[in-house]
Amino acid sequence: MINTSPNEVSPPLIDTKLVLDTSIIIDGKASDLVTSGEIVEGSEIIVPIAALDELQAQASRHREEGFTGLRELTRLRSLCEERKIKISFSGQRPSMEDIRLARSGRIDALIRDAARANDATLLTADYVQALVGEAQGVKVKHFAAEIKTKGLAFERYLDEHTLSVHLKEGMKPFAKKGMPGNFVYTQIGDTEVTREDLESMTKEISEASRVSSAGSIEISRSGATVIQLGQYRIAIARPPFSDALEVTIVRPLVRLSLNDYELSEKLEKRLATKAEGILIAGPPGSGKSTLASSLADFYLEQMKVVKTFESPKDLQVSKGITQYGPLEGDFEKTAEILLLVRPDYTVFDEVRKNRDFEIFADMRLAGVGMVGVVHASDPINAVQRIMGRIELGMVPHIVDTVIFVRAGRIERVLELNLVVKVPSGMNEPDLARPVVEVTDFETGKLAYEIYTFGEENVIIPIGEDAERTQQLKEPTGVEKLAKERVLEAVRKFDADAEVKILSPQRVEVKIDESNIPKMIGRGGSRIKELEQMLSLHIDVEPRTGGSNSTLKELGARGLPYKYRQKGDSLEFIFEPNDFGRTVGVYSGKELLFHATVSRKGTIRMPKKSENGTKIIRALKNGEEIAILES
Repeated sequence: MINTSPNEVSPPLIDTKLVLDTSIIIDGKASDLVTSGEIVEGSEIIVPIAALDELQAQASRHREEGFTGLRELTRLRSLCEERKIKISFSGQRPSMEDIRLARSGRIDALIRDAARANDATLLTADYVQALVGEAQGVKVKHFAAEIKTKGLAFERYLDEHTLSVHLKEGMKPFAKKGMPGNFVYTQIGDTEVTREDLESMTKEISEASRVSSAGSIEISRSGATVIQLGQYRIAIARPPFSDALEVTIVRPLVRLSLNDYELSEKLEKRLATKAEGILIAGPPGSGKSTLASSLADFYLEQMKVVKTFESPKDLQVSKGITQYGPLEGDFEKTAEILLLVRPDYTVFDEVRKNRDFEIFADMRLAGVGMVGVVHASDPINAVQRIMGRIELGMVPHIVDTVIFVRAGRIERVLELNLVVKVPSGMNEPDLARPVVEVTDFETGKLAYEIYTFGEENVIIPIGEDAERTQQLKEPTGVEKLAKERVLEAVRKFDADAEVKILSPQRVEVKIDESNIPKMIGRGGSRIKELEQMLSLHIDVEPRTGGSNSTLKELGARGLPYKYRQKGDSLEFIFEPNDFGRTVGVYSGKELLFHATVSRKGTIRMPKKSENGTKIIRALKNGEEIAILES
C-alpha cells in the first residue's frame, strides 16, 4: 500500500529484500530505516545500477541532488556493514536513449524492473513512482517526505539585523548587517567553516526546497545552484566554477509600504494615474527590490491585477500578486502566457540582458504597465542602459519615469518626454530634430536632452546637471562624439589636424596653412558640405609648430597621403591629381628614397624590399614619414 501521510509512523518492514530508487536515497530515508531498526539484520538492500548512474550524472553536472545521493549511499553502505545487512548493485545499465528520456520516466521504469526481477519491495519517496509501481503489480512502500523549512542550520547565523550571510570553506563566517544602503560587512564567528559543515548545510537546504511548497530551485548549472526557500535566496557555488565550496544566504530585512517612503503628493499622484513605464534604478544593495515590492502592493491596493517576473522569486509581495519565473528557462514564453492573463501592471525584477529589455518593451507596447528594476550608478545611466537596446524615439513610450534609489530612499525622479525642437545650444532652425527631454520630476527643470548626432545618440546635460558635469571635468557626450567625427572628416586634408570644441554647435579646426585652401574649397563649397554633414559651424585656423616645421626647413610642399599595409605590401595613397608626380620620401630630414605616384594615385612596394624595410623601421622608431614633391 502507498503511505501518503508524512506524519504517520511507518510499521516495521516485513520484506527483507528491498530496492531503493533515487528519491529515497537522496531523501536519506533508507539510512534512517537502517538506523531505526525497521530494516533488520539479514535483509538485502538492492541499489539499481540505473539509480546509481543517474546520481553520478547529476553529480558530474555539479547538481546538488547528485552529491547528496552519492554521500547518502556511502553512509548507507557503512551502516549496512555495521548491522550485517547485505547491500548490492544490480539491474540494467541505462542506454543513451534511456538517459535522453530520463525526464519522461525511463530511469524510473528501469528501477521498477529491477524490483520486479528481484521480487523485492520498492522503497520510494516519489508519489508518482509509487502509483505507477502499484499499477504494475510491483510491491511498493512509499514514504512521504517530511516537510522541514524551519530550524535549518544556516539560520543560526542570522539575527534581526542580518542582510546576508557569506560562508566559504576554510574561512570564518561573515555577514552584512544594517539596512539597505547602510550596512557593514563583519565577521560573525571565530571558527572556520569546514567543507563538511557546508556539505551538510547544502544537503539540508536542498531537501527542504524539494519537499516544501515555499522552496524552488531557481538556477541549476554546472557548479552553481540558486535556491529560493521562503524569504531566503541561497546561492551555492562549487569548484570548478568557484575556487572552493561557498554558500551565500540573502534575505530582505525590511518590508515597506509606499507610505514609508514619504512621497510627495505630486509623485504619488503620478504613480497612481500616469506612470506606466517605470524604471527603479540604483547601485547594488540600495533597496531597489524593496521599493519594487512596495510599488507592487500599492497597485494591488489600487484594485489592479499585478504579476511579477522574477528569477529567483524573492520579492516580498502580498499573496494576491502571482510571482512568475522564466517558463522553460525563457521569460519570452512567460510573457506569452502573461499577456493572456491580462495584468494591469507587471514588475520585472532585475532587467539585465538585451532580451530582458526587449521583453520589457514588448510588454509595455502591448499596453501593460511595467515596473523594471535595473542596476545603475546614476539616474541617467538607467536611461542609457535602455537606449542602447531600444530605438531612441521609442524610449519615452516605453519608459516615462525613472526612480533612483540610494541607501533605501528615493533620491531623484526623472520624467521622459519626446518633442521636436532645436537642441539647446544650437541656433539654426534647420537643426530641429526629435529630442527626448529628461526633466527633474519634482522641480520640472530640464536636466538632459537626448538626440541623434550623426549616427550616434548623445546625452547632453542641461542647467545644473551640465554644471555638475563640468565640475567633475567630464567631457560631455557631444564633445567626445563631435571631436571624433570632425577629426575623421578633416584628416583627409591634414593627417595632423587638431580639433577644439568651442560650443555644442561650433568647433575650431587647425591644419597646416598650405592645406587650408583644399579644405575650404572653391567659393567655400567644401567647408559648407562638411558643416552640413556634421551639423556644426567650423572655424579653420592655421596650425603652427609640430611636424610641418620639418617640411618648411626642407623647402618643399608636403603632400597629404594615407598609409596602409595590405598583405605583403606597403601603400601610400595620394589625391587623384597627384598622379605622375616625382616625390621624395623622408624620415624626419633623412631622404629614404625617390618614387613616382602611379596613375591610381599610389606608391606601392613589398614589405621585404629595401625601401619597404626602411619605412617599417622608421615607423617602429616612432619617426614621422613626410612625402615631398621633388
